[in-house]
Amino acid sequence: MPMNIDQQTALTSGLDYASGTATRNGVGLSMAGYDGVRVIVKFAAIAAGAVTTIKAQQSSDNGSADAYSDIAGSEQTIAATDDDKIFTIDINRPLKSWVRVVVVKDATNATAEMAVYEQYGGNSVSPSNAERFLSPAEGTA
Repeated sequence: MPMNIDQQTALTSGLDYASGTATRNGVGLSMAGYDGVRVIVKFAAIAAGAVTTIKAQQSSDNGSADAYSDIAGSEQTIAATDDDKIFTIDINRPLKSWVRVVVVKDATNATAEMAVYEQYGGNSVSPSNAERFLSPAEGTA
C-alpha cells in the first residue's frame, strides 16, 4: 500500500494566530528523527506602512545554554501589500537540533499571522488526527 503524506511528515503549530506589533518567536521544534522542516507562515491583514520580516533560527538545546541564532539567508521581507499571503522557509538538514520561526515587526503597525512546521524525511509518522483515503469514491463525506 502506498504511503500517504501524513505517514512521512509531522505537523506542529509554530505560532498560534495573533495580531500585534511585537516581534514573535515561534515555538522551538526538535528536529530529532527528521531531515528537514518547512516553515509555513500565513499572514492576514498587514497594516499600511508595516515593516515585517520572517526568518528561521537554530539552537543545539532549545535556547537553554545555546541561544537561538539566525540561519543565514533565511530572512524574507513581507510587504505591507502581502495581505492574506503564505510564505515558506525550507530548512533541510539544519546544523543544530532545534529550529524556530521568528516574525519581526516594527513595534508600531499591527500584523496578524500564524505559523505551522511541517517536518519531513522522518520515520513513518501516523498522527491520530489524520484520515487516509486510497482511491476514494464519491458520496457523503
